[in-house]
Amino acid sequence: MPPAMKTTFSKGNKGSGSSASPRRFSSIVLDGPERAPSRAMLYPVGFKPDDFSKPLIGVASTWSMVTPCNMHIDQLAREAEAGANAAGGKAIIFDTITVSDGISMGTEGMKYSLVSREVIADSIETVVGCEGMDGFVAIGGCDKNMPGSLIAIARLNRAASQGTLANWILFQCSKPWARPPIRKLAMKNFKPSSNAPSPDPARAAECTPPTPWPAPSRRWV
Repeated sequence: MPPAMKTTFSKGNKGSGSSASPRRFSSIVLDGPERAPSRAMLYPVGFKPDDFSKPLIGVASTWSMVTPCNMHIDQLAREAEAGANAAGGKAIIFDTITVSDGISMGTEGMKYSLVSREVIADSIETVVGCEGMDGFVAIGGCDKNMPGSLIAIARLNRAASQGTLANWILFQCSKPWARPPIRKLAMKNFKPSSNAPSPDPARAAECTPPTPWPAPSRRWV
């Protein structure tokens, strides 16, 4: 008879999805014997048994070589991944699209520009919702993927507070005029350093949250 399989789940939760749990969403997807196939899918991408007791944190990267606004964001995504892991979470990086209306200006391609915000929001919401992520970072670099990221944050409404990693979007923006209106409109909890210009070394430091992992204090929406 083969040995019994050891099941990994967070103590006292077992997929309950309790609103008080820092694993409110990931526990439903990953905890308990019946979710063993789901956990098995994550071992090949680097998960260890202990990772299944940690909050699952998505890192939505808008990296691409389509435009210089986003060509460095993969580096910031890695910093955010390291910061989430160091703070007691388990991070997963995923990508979304970006377009450049600065390139397509005056052509039929401009018809895709504003629509791309919804595509970006939909794609982030799809990954975070489907995979049961307990929080996420969205790193934007232009006036399409920053609003798209904000739309996804508002729709998903995962718990967040100042200083936590959940729902923290870094304004990696090369257009200074775009940053203050968004911060004033919806993201009042952002650190002042979110106004740092793209080449500033402080950008990488922003990707590292405080340790240990702080408990969410409120919901912002």
